[in-house]
Amino acid sequence: MPLVTYEQERPWAGKIAAAVEMKMMPPWFADPRYGHFANDPSLSEEQIATIAAWADAGAPAGDARDAPAPPEWSEGWNIPQPDAVVKMPKPVQIPARGEVEYTYEIVATHFTEDKWVQMAEVRPSSAAHVHHAVVYIRPPDSAWLRHAPVGEPFTASMLNDPEERRRAHETTSDLLLVYAPGSAPDRWADGMAKFVPAGSDLVFQMHYTTNGEAASDETSAGLVFAKKPPKQRVITLQLNNHALVIPPGAEDFRVEVQGTLPNDATLLSLFPHMHLRGKRFEYDIVHDDGNVETLLRVNYHFHWQLSYKLAEPRELKAGTKLRAVAWYDNSKNNPHNPDPEKTVTWGDQTSQEMMVGFFDVAVPAGMDKWQYFIRRREN
Repeated sequence: MPLVTYEQERPWAGKIAAAVEMKMMPPWFADPRYGHFANDPSLSEEQIATIAAWADAGAPAGDARDAPAPPEWSEGWNIPQPDAVVKMPKPVQIPARGEVEYTYEIVATHFTEDKWVQMAEVRPSSAAHVHHAVVYIRPPDSAWLRHAPVGEPFTASMLNDPEERRRAHETTSDLLLVYAPGSAPDRWADGMAKFVPAGSDLVFQMHYTTNGEAASDETSAGLVFAKKPPKQRVITLQLNNHALVIPPGAEDFRVEVQGTLPNDATLLSLFPHMHLRGKRFEYDIVHDDGNVETLLRVNYHFHWQLSYKLAEPRELKAGTKLRAVAWYDNSKNNPHNPDPEKTVTWGDQTSQEMMVGFFDVAVPAGMDKWQYFIRRREN
């Protein structure tokens, strides 16, 4: 329901008060004991009390002379007007029912010069059908999906080359951004941006879910370029565990993965991704003395997949050990559980599970993802 005007909002006053008192709204799932985040929209206790008192009083309108100026809404984008919009040229036809294999569409940017992207937003035309989307930057020298069609949708099973079919989900290409329900556009601070080499393609990897109504989708990516070359390049890394096996009925099943940073980096944000059995997700630094420092703990909500932007970027030295831990509820007490009698393994569909801890780091502008993973020998 729209909640833009007083007339639209007043009938929902009681439910609004209940939602904010339960801290369901605004949506925010980080445990307040760990970390501070720049995009935390949580209301203060005073603000919550004010809303509750307003609802209890019958939701009075107040004096119109005290009202602020109406907000100015952007036309379609939540970022400034993009400098470039890269759109899937052919729509994807989504059936009314059944599972849809991951769908790809490779779109040429036609950039004749290198671009630094400071803001980016994914905008599906049929958001109700998009479980998530990942937009990859495929530079001109990349061999990934080189025999796949450009400018039209395809799935891995449609590719003729068995090796290319197998590697469709595997790439070292950097991510431009990830879109999921509730996620916000990427906005990097001045002096930081993502790099798109001249002649690159954007590869849209789309996970569609059906909802009883057939539709078509043409997702777009809006890009705002940095005004000058930045000092730092943002790259997206991930910790994941493909080997998870969740037993039937398990209420609090734990899965973890660890990795060591090969070079110095500045940690900017954290974006956990799981499916319907996801319960909690945590990012930690495991120090050399064995002490564990928790950076973020999320009470996971599948329908509000948020990126958590650090209030103060964290400098991490080469050799820092990062750990991601996920907990799953595969029991009948989980109302979203597709089948509590099933042993659950890694898979693309929501009836299966994933364990991915995306995180964004800033590195020197001249360092790409390949170079970042070259470990330097100590003298």
